[in-house]
Amino acid sequence: MNVSREAPDLLPGTLDLLILVALAHGSKHGYGIAEHLKSMSADVLQVGESSLYPALQRLLLNGWVKAEWGASENNRRARYYALTPAANNCGRSARSSTG
Repeated sequence: MNVSREAPDLLPGTLDLLILVALAHGSKHGYGIAEHLKSMSADVLQVGESSLYPALQRLLLNGWVKAEWGASENNRRARYYALTPAANNCGRSARSSTG
């Protein structure tokens, strides 16, 4: 079976949802989110900064994520993103309504 390794075209809003799923596992900085999405998709999704950070900004403005500055694993300043209570509550209600 021949499996294509090309990145699929994503529907609008898909990246936002994938970011929320990545953050459901705990807070992450931007690079950590991109790496999580890459590993979660078996290296098919490689999200660049030009897509990731505008999506994170949309999620911040809509109140789904919050951000704070902290130190990364290599002791560099990084902005960490986490789900807000509103996003957590929405995720719980969506999971309970689907079964």
